[in-house]
Amino acid sequence: MNSQFSKYQELIVEIKNQILNSQQKAVFSVNKELILLYWNIGKMIFENQSLLEGRNNFIEQLSKDIKAEFPSISGFSRSNLFNIRKFYNFYTGNSVQQAVGMEKQITIQQVVGLEELVVIPWGHHVLILEKTNSKEEAFFYIKETCKNNWSRAVLSIQLKQKLFERQGKAITNFDKTLDFNQAQLASQLLKDPYNFDFLTFESKVHELQIEKSLTDNITKFLLELGKGFAYIGRQYPIEINNKSYALDLLFYHVTLRCYVVIELKAVEFEPEFTGKLNFYLSAVDDLVKTETDNPSIGILLCNGKNGIEVEYALRDINKPIGVSEYTFTEILPKQLEKNIPTVDEFEQLLKKNS
Repeated sequence: MNSQFSKYQELIVEIKNQILNSQQKAVFSVNKELILLYWNIGKMIFENQSLLEGRNNFIEQLSKDIKAEFPSISGFSRSNLFNIRKFYNFYTGNSVQQAVGMEKQITIQQVVGLEELVVIPWGHHVLILEKTNSKEEAFFYIKETCKNNWSRAVLSIQLKQKLFERQGKAITNFDKTLDFNQAQLASQLLKDPYNFDFLTFESKVHELQIEKSLTDNITKFLLELGKGFAYIGRQYPIEINNKSYALDLLFYHVTLRCYVVIELKAVEFEPEFTGKLNFYLSAVDDLVKTETDNPSIGILLCNGKNGIEVEYALRDINKPIGVSEYTFTEILPKQLEKNIPTVDEFEQLLKKNS
């Protein structure tokens, strides 16, 4: 009886997985057809650009006529038709001023891999079109959205925080301390600066305060670090020759298959910081890392740095280390804040002087 029940449970799981898989395929298929439809409509609007001459309400009239023909179908508002035209123009490199009657027909497959452009929803495309300035930047956000399964809200945050400009910008010695593939992947994972604007401190803040606040906001912290980081601990203890040490933050990266030691400094970069992190990485490799793990990586986060100093400091370090800055929301010290008049006090002061 138990055996039959177990088999029945397995059957339910298999059927559930089949249904979910079918639903996902259906959603992808619908989205793909919608993106292709918008592409073709954008192409037709562009190729009939001459109809715009002397008729500023051309798109508006087109919207009304389409909605009259298909009253139950959404997506053809005046603003979205402008987005649709921009979508086609942006990825083909065309502009509305170009001459029409192009001899060569440009298809969506010729512009970018079909699997990339049709996977993300239209709302994501609209955000990317609004916030990016080049196809390279747009493709970056498309690929990251696909890879990380970003919602529109998360994509909006990454666009606002200019991830494209920060990704892979940290100064590292990975090319000298890691094999080529690991170095390439690790370099692209690091950012400069890291944006911790979800934290609020006075300008003079202690490192332990930053650590605690980051771990208290671990979801936002992991989002900023990027996909693949698994949090292990704060002030992680290491015992060496009967002496105790504490790592600021310890993570494991599932794609790199290695431990990542993050050291936080509340001050600007100093060369001796790399020596201490190098020491910690040696300890982690000996005491924590297993045979199946890749060499541990260190990330040094400082409140400011000089690029030349960092390059000199990393030149002869034998462990893989990357150095970045971080930012946070700065508030006025309490004693200074007390001296600033409130709105009411300021208004009273104006009345006295008027």
